[in-house]
Parts: sequence; C-alpha cells; structure tokens
Amino acid sequence: MITKIVRAAVAVAALTLVPTSSYAFEPENPECIAPANPGGGWDFTCRQVGKTLQDLKLISSTMQVSNLTGGSGGVAYAQVVNKRGDDNDLIVAASSATSTRLAQGAYPGNTMDQVRWVASIGADYGVIAVSKDSPIKDLPALMEILKTNPSSIAVAGGSSVGGWDHLKVLIAATAAGIEDVRKVKYIAFEGGGEAITQLLAGSVQAFSGDISEAKGFVDSGDIRVIAVLSPERLEGEYAAFPTAKEQGIDALGANWRGFYAPKGMSDEAYDAWVSKIATLYASPEWKAVMKTNGLAPLNLQGADFEAFVADSVAKIQQISRTIGIIK
Repeated sequence: MITKIVRAAVAVAALTLVPTSSYAFEPENPECIAPANPGGGWDFTCRQVGKTLQDLKLISSTMQVSNLTGGSGGVAYAQVVNKRGDDNDLIVAASSATSTRLAQGAYPGNTMDQVRWVASIGADYGVIAVSKDSPIKDLPALMEILKTNPSSIAVAGGSSVGGWDHLKVLIAATAAGIEDVRKVKYIAFEGGGEAITQLLAGSVQAFSGDISEAKGFVDSGDIRVIAVLSPERLEGEYAAFPTAKEQGIDALGANWRGFYAPKGMSDEAYDAWVSKIATLYASPEWKAVMKTNGLAPLNLQGADFEAFVADSVAKIQQISRTIGIIK
C-alpha cells in the first residue's frame, strides 16, 4: 500500500511543478517552528528547507526559524493547535518521532487530526543488522528464531523501550507473523553507536537502527545489514542492502522528515505550501541536499502524506498497546 502511495505521490509532484507567480497564496512572513534546540533533525529540516525555498525563489523572503523546545515536540504542537490555529505563514518540522508520540499519547489532549499534514522531504530508513560472523544470514532466518526461541536473541537499539528503534523491529516481527511481539527481547542503549558496539562485543545478536548509523560499520566490514525497511531497494551505495519486502516480510520503517501546518490554515495557503514543498523536493538542489545529508527518497504531499502519517500512527498504537506502552 505504501509503495503505491509513494509512486502516486511522484506523479502528483510532477504535476505541481509550477512557477512561484502562479500560486494563489504567498506567505508574507514565512516561519518554520523547529520543536527542539538548534542543531537537531527538526532544526535541520526548517533551516535547510527554508534556505532552499528561498534559493529556488519559491518564497520571496527569508524563512524565520523559531526553536520551540519542550515535551519532545509537545509544546510546539500545543501552541500551534491552541494559539496559532489559523496562521497561513506557518509550517512546523515533524518526523517519525512526532507520529510515535502522537500514537502513544505523549502530547496530552492532542491528536494528529488537529493539524494539516503538508509533505515529506525525505527519510532515513530503518535497518536490521547482525555482526559479520553471525550465523543469521537473512531477515526470515532471524524472524524464525524469534518465533521458535525468542529468549536466544537480544536486539539492541539506540532508543528507549517503546521508542522508534524498538518499534522498527516489532513492525518487522508483526509483518513476519509473530503473534506475541512482547517476547522479542529489546535492549536500549544511549545511541546507535553504543548499540552496535554491544553487537560487535557479542552481548546482543541483532541491531535495529537507521541506515545512517549502520553505514560506517558496514563499510568497515564489522556488520551485515540483513534488511532495510524501505519500500524498494535504495540507490547508489545503499543498493546492495536487501529490503524486508523482497524477503517476504512487508515491513516499512521510515524515520521520515516533513511538515505539518495549523488546522485553520486556508485551503489556498495549504495548497500553496504543498506545491512549494513538492517543487522543492523535485529540484536538483534538494537532491543534492538529500545526498549530502544521507536522506533517502520519501515523496509524499497533501492527502497522500496525511494517509501515510495516519497509517503510521495506527500501526504504532497497535504495537504500543501490545507491549504495554499505552492501554
């Protein structure tokens, strides 16, 4: 389903490559809220997209970036919902962390339908990896062990229990037909680097993380990626990594990056922002940014992006209930 959405979104993007002058709405004071301190992923999303929009003359003035920290994005979400609900000039950086926290009720009183979902600008896909000498050769082999002897396998990741690295391996386990994913043993570490170190030390048998975390250890020959959780094989230096889907396990784990906007934003403003981001995404300039920063393709706008986020929230809620993160 997600692959079809991605392909459809590519066609939508092609139809929206229109010059700035044809937009029915132009922001007078464009602003992007980054719900974290400078330097992180949300801050990167705002600043790099804002710069590229201006370079491409898709906005006529500099994008103001406002760093609004607190509640792992919850403070920014609540302010947009409660105080800036009709601001046509505003977009907000979001990622899979946003959908995870919405799914788990970490933004008290807030739900995903209280905002408008604009577009994605790329993704860092999840991977499942083993050490170079592991007898586990592919993802079905790992899942078979987790079905028949789950206590013999520990999976390491750089997020907390119930966090994104944990959820990625549970998404794969669910897709593989493992009925009780609570039996999957996950051990949380302070970051993907530490998790991989424990894999190499033999303390754990598998790693769940992002492709950007694993790449250096693959290049050094220390680990093997047995599955990338993308709709299809990635390009370039990542093309050798098999997808879970081609191994018969239809699992998608994308640490996506994108934007939401106020719920009361006018249709004209919303459509303009969607088209501007679509035009940016299709540009050679943005392709260069993606390559430099390790972003993989995820091209979704408007209704397709909203459907993608809704599907993500629903799956994360189901898994989170199963493992007791939420009731």
